[in-house]
Amino acid sequence: MTNTSLKEPLLFLCHRIPFPPNKGDKIRSFNILKKLSEQYDVHLGCFIDDPFDKQYVSGLDKYSASIFHLDQHKTIAKIKGLTGFLTNKPITLPYYFDKRMQQWTSRTIAQHNISKVFVYSSSMAQYVQGDEYQSLERVIDFVDVDSDKWRQYALKKSGIAKWFFNREYKLLALEENKICGEFTHSLFVSPDEAQLFRDKQPQEQQGKVHGLLNGVDVDFFNPEASFSEESLVPDVPFISFTGAMDYWANVDAVLWFVEHVWPLILAKQPDAIFCIVGGSPSSDVKALVKNNKSIVVTGRVHDVRPFIEKAQCVVAPLQIARGIQNKVLEAMSLNKAIVVTTMAMEGINAQQSDGVVITDDKNIYAQACLSFFEKPPEALSNRQWILDHFTWQQTLQPLGNYFSPKEGHS
Repeated sequence: MTNTSLKEPLLFLCHRIPFPPNKGDKIRSFNILKKLSEQYDVHLGCFIDDPFDKQYVSGLDKYSASIFHLDQHKTIAKIKGLTGFLTNKPITLPYYFDKRMQQWTSRTIAQHNISKVFVYSSSMAQYVQGDEYQSLERVIDFVDVDSDKWRQYALKKSGIAKWFFNREYKLLALEENKICGEFTHSLFVSPDEAQLFRDKQPQEQQGKVHGLLNGVDVDFFNPEASFSEESLVPDVPFISFTGAMDYWANVDAVLWFVEHVWPLILAKQPDAIFCIVGGSPSSDVKALVKNNKSIVVTGRVHDVRPFIEKAQCVVAPLQIARGIQNKVLEAMSLNKAIVVTTMAMEGINAQQSDGVVITDDKNIYAQACLSFFEKPPEALSNRQWILDHFTWQQTLQPLGNYFSPKEGHS
């Protein structure tokens, strides 16, 4: 079929279907896809790792000239990942490699005469690496310095687990550096994250590394908007944490909070509830509710906003983090008081205020949460901070600069 569009074609590779925008990486990948689709005919290749998301493929039609998606079975992917031990590669690469995706990528580039590629996540760069792709303009959104997350994980482990995480950290760092050398530009979710990566690159590569901030859908996360009725919202004063609850850093955060901070809060507010909101809770998270009526684990919910808006405050007690925390941006956009660790505030850089408490000390953390039970602040400036700095229109403005202008395409 002849393409009569006046837009230039662009290949977009993504490790997870970028829709619906209901969790960290999908929020960012969707908004980037949406922005690029204004200028390009986007040919999208992605994996679907949650069967629940298959129903949403058609929602991407308005942003894509074509869509190729493959089901990813996590058990099979993990087994494939282990083959990295045989090839001295980070497990992330074989985990996300599928020859059908490679065949589709090569075919699509040839059929549509594609010269521009946007890759979301380092695990997808492998499909456009090597000499045959060196003539393409390739822009990668690493989002975070993933290798550094593995380094942080290793610090918390011992024995074989420590060795495993250290191995992945070192091999993935080498792969990230290789990608940066090959690609035209490397993007990260914040200036802080970009600087961390830039400092590790040879001088001739440093100009390729840029920060591209996340944003918030400020119309959706608006305290004046209409929210869905959610039956699991507690009817007593509560604190909430939101996020994908199979993600290691989120699990680690709530476990730390429940062990170190929550007992101090319950001592003063015995009827309070800690509400953990997010899909696919791990076994460790589910175990928190056993014989503990003060903790609610919701699992997947239709609308996260009531759990934020009705809470006394939102907590983000992350002990391991990279990049920007969407959970913090969303709570601030709803003008909700937040209590966060310094890691959770990285890249957002809001200052301590009536509605923002930043601390890594468990006692100060508990006292801050308690203060929002006793006297909720009346006039917060959290939403204004988001409107001033973190709308998607503002944050994605530089995106078009990373590809050269089209020449003679029609």
